[in-house]
Amino acid sequence: MQVSVQDESGVAEREQAWLRRIAEGDRAAFEQLYRATAARLLGICLRVLHDRAEAEDVLQEVYVSVWRKAPQFSPDKSSAMTWLASIARHRAIDRLRATPSLAAWQPVQLPEPEADPDATPGARAEADSERSQLDRCLRQLDARRRTLIRTAFFDGATYEDLAQRTGSPLGSVKSWIRRGLLQLRACLES
Repeated sequence: MQVSVQDESGVAEREQAWLRRIAEGDRAAFEQLYRATAARLLGICLRVLHDRAEAEDVLQEVYVSVWRKAPQFSPDKSSAMTWLASIARHRAIDRLRATPSLAAWQPVQLPEPEADPDATPGARAEADSERSQLDRCLRQLDARRRTLIRTAFFDGATYEDLAQRTGSPLGSVKSWIRRGLLQLRACLES
């Protein structure tokens, strides 16, 4: 199914309108926002947590947070979906950090970037190009550095978590990540 740019901007406008109404205490707007966005936000939580029950619990926390924080949403700073996705991702990472058993060597899956409906086709093409270059540079790293960097930056694991998971000294983990990031920077700048 092909979605036009006009359809995407209409969705973004509806989501922003719902958030404005939620800020005023409108329960019907909250229900509409939930129905329109819950599946996408659950997907974000699942990619971080890899456990459906935990992801569903976090999703509930996300919407409680949205109800409370709706007055803080600013369409000048981000789209409604970007704001919601950020809340979901941060809540899921917080849950992952609070529950070490969830984080124990689960495979890292890179989330597919969600297209910003307000982005121009040129901006989208540039973002795709940058993503391709990053993927190419990540593949050039040795497997250990690549896995550590992905786990640290995409799953939100701390250096201490990574040292514990790998059974390696904390200093070694920091050095591996630092060297990997230097390699990434050199690759991305070339």
